[in-house]
Amino acid sequence: MNRKAASPLTWAVLATASLALVGCESMTPTQKGTAVGAGVGAAGGAVIGKAAGDRAGVGAVVGGAVGAIAGNIWSKRQEERKRQMEQATQGTGIDVTRTADNQLKLNVPNDVSFDVNSANIKPELRGVLDTFATSLRGDQTSVLTIVGHTDSTGSDAINNPLSLERARSVRDYLAARGVPASRIETAGRGEREPIADNGTDAGRARNRRVEMYLREPAQQG
Repeated sequence: MNRKAASPLTWAVLATASLALVGCESMTPTQKGTAVGAGVGAAGGAVIGKAAGDRAGVGAVVGGAVGAIAGNIWSKRQEERKRQMEQATQGTGIDVTRTADNQLKLNVPNDVSFDVNSANIKPELRGVLDTFATSLRGDQTSVLTIVGHTDSTGSDAINNPLSLERARSVRDYLAARGVPASRIETAGRGEREPIADNGTDAGRARNRRVEMYLREPAQQG
């Protein structure tokens, strides 16, 4: 029996999806969702392009672009959470946004969250986390990733464990208020992912932060 060999494009699409999944361990939460979605989207796009009679390569590229935001879903529940958290964080300096890959992101600056060289949660943040915890109780679908960051002052031997300890402090606080710990991931990035210039006081203050990413993974049919 003759079997039709897989085309080079088919192998390329499969390789793209595989690489997206393998590379996730070293990625940030936003990069992770985008990579997985892009890999799946590329595979789907190739099929769409083929069915439409177009070049499958074009379909794969288009599918990858669409898939970049297809790894997670933005549900009514996520939209409602965003509104709740915007209200709960008014005047605190905490940014509440929807990311390009459909995650709800809370960027919590250090002056709201922790004192210098401390992983004890400040009172200003507790009320915000209480509201967040209420919205997450009973949710068996969403996954929360908490990432701690520091500025460039101090050594990696201090910054790396401190950033992770801060992320874990937030996790433990939420878990104590009914959020399933099994659905919370933590990471410490130390000074490795600055969002501002570490050469200024203002820049260092922005880099000292905790980021929370809440995602609803798309269900596989």
